[in-house]
Amino acid sequence: MRLLNKIALITGAAAGIGEATAELFIREGAHVVLADRDFEKVRAVANRLGVNAHAFSADVSKSAQAKAMVDETVARFGGLDVLVNNAGYGCLGTVETLEEDAWDDLMNVNLKSVFMCSKHAIPHLAKRGSSSIVNMASTISVVGIPNRVGYVAAKGGVAAMTRAMAIDHASQGIRVNSIAPGVIASSYYDRIFEQVVDPVAFKKALEARSPSNRMGSPHEIATMALWLASDESSFATGAMFTIDGGFTAW
Repeated sequence: MRLLNKIALITGAAAGIGEATAELFIREGAHVVLADRDFEKVRAVANRLGVNAHAFSADVSKSAQAKAMVDETVARFGGLDVLVNNAGYGCLGTVETLEEDAWDDLMNVNLKSVFMCSKHAIPHLAKRGSSSIVNMASTISVVGIPNRVGYVAAKGGVAAMTRAMAIDHASQGIRVNSIAPGVIASSYYDRIFEQVVDPVAFKKALEARSPSNRMGSPHEIATMALWLASDESSFATGAMFTIDGGFTAW
């Protein structure tokens, strides 16, 4: 029960890493609000997880909706100890081929949402004395990959923002860290598979990117989020924790 009576808010919680993190947090004793734009899907996840889970519909790139989500968490459970900024998605495109609207949406969902949710959560997190923000970055925060310029730029911003936030809010007892997943079997890659000519060959190429020669699981990322949310990581702030099967070690 490493999060016994902790109150957590997880964005992008309808599937993948967000869903796995919510499930693990509840198993470890937390009360969790699961937020997502897809309310029917996130409500089904919350119903499956039981009475300590509550679903909320929000576009977390919008200030009013992010604030309403935080306010709902505090009103329902009495405070806020952990914010997991997990909402995000990616799409193909270079500077030349990516449309401006797609660029703006990538920035809003992946980067602006971290700003908006943290802005509204920090006053509540500061009241707890010891609290945690976990931002979902990516291995491509530090290495480039082809044909993903918007996603690379947004996740690089998440990593940089994490460091700045850690410095700004350490005196308030708020730790801010990021996780850099490698290739994780999730709805993000499901969408990519739908866009490529040969999904089987593309999947094999993804797996071959790391010495582990496989895709990771959402649960393997959730276990790091659990450690960062718990008091066990009390001296960790401003860091990015890479879980990528050795991809960045090549």
